[in-house]
Amino acid sequence: MIKFLIIRFSSIGDIVLTTPVIRCLKKQHKEEALVHFLTKEQYKIIVINNPYIDKIHILNKNFRRTIEELEKEKFDYIIDLHNNIRTLRIKLNLKIPTESFNKINIRKFLIVNFKINKLPDTHIVDRYLNTIKKFGIQNDNKGLDYFIPQKDKVDINSLPKKFHKNYVFFAIGAQHNTKKLPPEQIIEICNNIKYPIIISGGKADNRVGEFVEHESKNIIFNSCGKYNLNQSASLAKQSKIVITHDTGLMHIAAAFNKKIISIWGNTIPEFGMYPYMPDKKYITIEVKNLRCRPCSKIGYKKCPKKHFKCMKNIKFKSSMIE
Repeated sequence: MIKFLIIRFSSIGDIVLTTPVIRCLKKQHKEEALVHFLTKEQYKIIVINNPYIDKIHILNKNFRRTIEELEKEKFDYIIDLHNNIRTLRIKLNLKIPTESFNKINIRKFLIVNFKINKLPDTHIVDRYLNTIKKFGIQNDNKGLDYFIPQKDKVDINSLPKKFHKNYVFFAIGAQHNTKKLPPEQIIEICNNIKYPIIISGGKADNRVGEFVEHESKNIIFNSCGKYNLNQSASLAKQSKIVITHDTGLMHIAAAFNKKIISIWGNTIPEFGMYPYMPDKKYITIEVKNLRCRPCSKIGYKKCPKKHFKCMKNIKFKSSMIE
């Protein structure tokens, strides 16, 4: 029996993207593998229902308590998929063999600041999987995992009747504003879709959701802030197609092998975080050859150049939905 600790603290998308590592390690290791996962409390919902994880650990605000909890487990290996100062401290304290994910920060710095593209033509999932190659683990090419507990599965009949079939799921949220379409463009896209649309987002997106619902000519159901992450995932799973920014729900939709239209603003697919799907049923929409793009590897509250062309110049065609 070999005991592994996999570490990934955030975010929703990044943790979903670790699921092939978890599954392949659990199913393929030549000896029985016990797989533990360390993350933050707010991201526990993503992994708590994963049948390939034997135990979840939460990063305590008191770092010493986290170390004491982990020391008791007597792990054989650490698989560090986060690779920052905190994970370095964990590795130094536990003093056990470690495989760490290469974040290629220098290459990201070059493309963000000088537009010199030295990024590998490799998805981040495959780079995550490189950390467990030494154990004889191979990519099973089964894509991502996301497990919805029964209590969070949304009965489609609980929605207004017009949403009982063939609706579009539109995730309008994102962690940073420069990854989100302006509300007027969201409305324009909605008006060019012939199917009813469920608008999804967190509580912070509810005002935009209400605006879209009120101003759009289409049939809109604003679900922003009304469902938890698993319930929103359930709505996405039952939809005809998912439209989303570069955000966690894009990766959750990929886990369900949905057709996806992903919209990119200040970030770029070349960072290696486009939808990871065996069937590649996705379309990416972006403004290419914009000199200021990417302006960040994550995002900003406002466009640094003040013109926001990476989103305002996005072109959407209704034919993409078919």
